[in-house]
Amino acid sequence: MKVRPLNDRVLVKRVEAEQKTVGGIIIPDTAKEKPQEGEIVAVGPGRLNDDGTRTALDVKVGDRVLFSKYAGTEIRTGGEEQIFMRESDILAVFE
Repeated sequence: MKVRPLNDRVLVKRVEAEQKTVGGIIIPDTAKEKPQEGEIVAVGPGRLNDDGTRTALDVKVGDRVLFSKYAGTEIRTGGEEQIFMRESDILAVFE
């Protein structure tokens, strides 16, 4: 099943967090937090302005992004957990 975001929304797939700390300690699954990094899977066409034109998004498919902890709505498609969020919920793009 394919999902296409509308307007200024993006679909993000979480990137797995590191299993070890810098000191080499392995973190068990029960102590892990969900990562706040992800890769953009799909983007909408952009925000619709009052005059009927669209403003393009600053992010594109394949960008690796940092987003706020409680951003978006989690969905499950094809056994994968993904997040729908607005472009404004994205804090930074990794280069």
